Amino acid sequence: MYLTSLSGNAIIAVTVQINHSLHTPMYFFLANLAVLEIFYTSSIAPLALENLLSMGKTPVCITGCGTQMFFFVFLGGVDCVLFAVMAYDRFIAICYPLRYTLIVNWPLCVELMVGSLVLGFLLSLPLTILIFHLPFCNNSKIYHFYCDMPAVMRLACADTHVHQTALYIISFIVLGIPLSVISISYVFIVEAILQIQSAEGHHQAFPNLLLSHLSGPPAVWLHQLYILVPQFQLLS
Repeated sequence: MYLTSLSGNAIIAVTVQINHSLHTPMYFFLANLAVLEIFYTSSIAPLALENLLSMGKTPVCITGCGTQMFFFVFLGGVDCVLFAVMAYDRFIAICYPLRYTLIVNWPLCVELMVGSLVLGFLLSLPLTILIFHLPFCNNSKIYHFYCDMPAVMRLACADTHVHQTALYIISFIVLGIPLSVISISYVFIVEAILQIQSAEGHHQAFPNLLLSHLSGPPAVWLHQLYILVPQFQLLS
């Protein structure tokens, strides 16, 4: 599955890069999302495979754990923000088609992409630093397929309520706000599509919406929730 994910995302990124007809904002964001997915899965999958082969006997040191946690939160946050950006792109394209090229221009696309990276960095770095400034007890190794935050906090010899609160807040920013932006955008998109009078307009708009976006965000959010919900249960 890991190699399939790598090859699939690499094919998407290369195809968009070499095919000039795909040099549009939507495919620009899609190619960047594919590259991010390569790094995102690579931050978890190798260690998970190593633990699988060793039957869970491969430990993660604190330093390696901090590195993995930073990239996991950073890339996962950028993924979610980028999906919100893509929803905004489709909102403008479908609701304001005549003004689309004026609003969603290349400078704006670059700014949105860079802004997503900066926001992910600003969310990930403080949380990682906050957690790894905790005083840890004697056991400085974690036996887990990835470095999850509750496993790290359980090694701390100090109160972690502030750190738990920070985790809740950042999780809400990473998941809740982009999901709200996507949901609102889709409401306006569907409303605009339903107001299209011609059947041909419906046939052009709905596949464009469904294929390019509705299959992606649910998978990402289910994956994030699958990881975060057990963490919240452990912290409670």
